[in-house]
Amino acid sequence: MIERRDFVKAGSVAAVYSLVGGRPAAAAVGASDKVGLGFIGVGIRGSALLEDFSKNSASRFVVCADLYDGYLQHAREFCKAKASTDVETTKRYEDVLNRKDIDAVVIATPDHWHKRITLDALAAGKHVYCEKPMTWNLKEGPEIIAAEKKSGKCVMIGSGGKTAAMTQKVKELLAQKAIGKVSLIRMANYRNNAEGAWRYAIPPDASPETIDWNRWLGTAPKRPFTAEHFFRWRCWWEYSGGVATDLFVHMLTTLHEVTGSHAPVSAVSQGGLWFWKDGRTVPDVLETVFEYPENYLAEMCVHQKNGADAPALVAYGSDGTLIWDRNKITVLGEAEDKDIQNYGTYAWPKAAKEAYLRSKGVDPANPRGLWGKDPDPKEYKVPAGPNHSDFFIDSVREGKPSRENATEGHAAAGAAHIANMSYREGRKIKWDFATNKVTG
Repeated sequence: MIERRDFVKAGSVAAVYSLVGGRPAAAAVGASDKVGLGFIGVGIRGSALLEDFSKNSASRFVVCADLYDGYLQHAREFCKAKASTDVETTKRYEDVLNRKDIDAVVIATPDHWHKRITLDALAAGKHVYCEKPMTWNLKEGPEIIAAEKKSGKCVMIGSGGKTAAMTQKVKELLAQKAIGKVSLIRMANYRNNAEGAWRYAIPPDASPETIDWNRWLGTAPKRPFTAEHFFRWRCWWEYSGGVATDLFVHMLTTLHEVTGSHAPVSAVSQGGLWFWKDGRTVPDVLETVFEYPENYLAEMCVHQKNGADAPALVAYGSDGTLIWDRNKITVLGEAEDKDIQNYGTYAWPKAAKEAYLRSKGVDPANPRGLWGKDPDPKEYKVPAGPNHSDFFIDSVREGKPSRENATEGHAAAGAAHIANMSYREGRKIKWDFATNKVTG
């Protein structure tokens, strides 16, 4: 296994994993140069991305943009401490795009700003790393895909599970038919605390004086300043797709990677807002069943008032079951079907049943071995590989294809959007990914 430091030194994604389709983007810098980065949105997730990119020696921090003074102060403190850089800050993302020393931007704003900033960044000639979900609604996906193709720049969506080493091992096992034909996959995310339900702490200095509220609203409906909306924006439809776009998208991106599936053809959702009565409008419990053209179902559930420990993924196949339990993968084989029936012959006369067992090679006086023995379970553990952000830096430096391009970003975000449409409209939603049209 190639270590992370060797990955950065080699500058090669292909040294670790095979690349996902898509044409290579033009390299922004020479292979020996550092990538000048501008960060747009340095709140909770944006600050985590500062941490990720700071670990890559090929990154060069230039400027950070945000609409809250406190986040900008934290970014300056972080960059000084971790990257030994006096990073510049601004409240205008346009200032980032106008700089000639910026090769790529990292976008971690609320969802309703993703499309606008991504399109503007591509138009400005910047490579783009955009935090998932790629879009706020279904129609935005094709616009970003078209802009990506026109620009020739690398667009990478930030669903880190897609490139994780464990994901790649599950992908390998499913491709090898380790459990036969898969017909059902279950994935879930359970959390039972205020932080997990996005009820984040609000800084004491939050006010219109420290936050550019009107600019933050953007295309969202105008309303008086509300700190809860600014810091807990995932709780409202105006800025977010709730649990589906925040948490399902992680699962969907990983699902598409391990199965090779492109996108679901339908979704049916049930759920509700049953626990967090704090003014939010998105559900806190959501269960969706997706149907895929490869003839399998994917069940996904998020519950924000229960802390059950659920495996990352359970795949049910014709020849066994694969359980991805965070740090290990277990493959359970199916017992051989010898076609010897016990229940089906339960009411047969004694002589007839004994004759039946003899015909199957079973001694009626000692009827053991009616069924085959379950194969011994197989366990796999995989060392951690590079960060998702490392692949982006490598693509920008080397001109290699994105490991999560806009088409893949649309497939995952779009699936989450149709899950929400099913929930909000109370009907099954069918989706034609090629045309982006829905029916139901």
